[in-house]
Amino acid sequence: MACVVDASVAMAWCFEDEQNAYTESVLDSLSTETAVVPSIWAYEVVNVLLIAERKGRISAALADEFLYTLAELPIMVEEFHWPNQAETLLLRGRATDLTAYGTAYLTLALRLACPLATQDKKLLSAARHLGVAILSHAG
Repeated sequence: MACVVDASVAMAWCFEDEQNAYTESVLDSLSTETAVVPSIWAYEVVNVLLIAERKGRISAALADEFLYTLAELPIMVEEFHWPNQAETLLLRGRATDLTAYGTAYLTLALRLACPLATQDKKLLSAARHLGVAILSHAG
């Protein structure tokens, strides 16, 4: 079964001080499951790495290595279909008071009827309200 993994979970894999039992269990689940992410995920990942490099939090080599690590994981990036998906995101974003980014993850989980892995409290709340399953600890 696939799951939708947002950047709050995926980027914790890069930074030891952000890793926790939940993010590690999601990573472990990818040994048998596939993650699906909206196209915005790729931009979020790269943006976090660029900011971390600029702030001296990680080196360019570590950022490159993390990208290669992500590329080895079973993560499928969904295409964005303009303008239909934009209209859906706009309507759902208004209804949930989420950002376009959060709405993209929520909409994908709804469309695929699969669980969502996130640490974003507002996204968790909206997902629960709409009946989206939340990926729980693997153990």
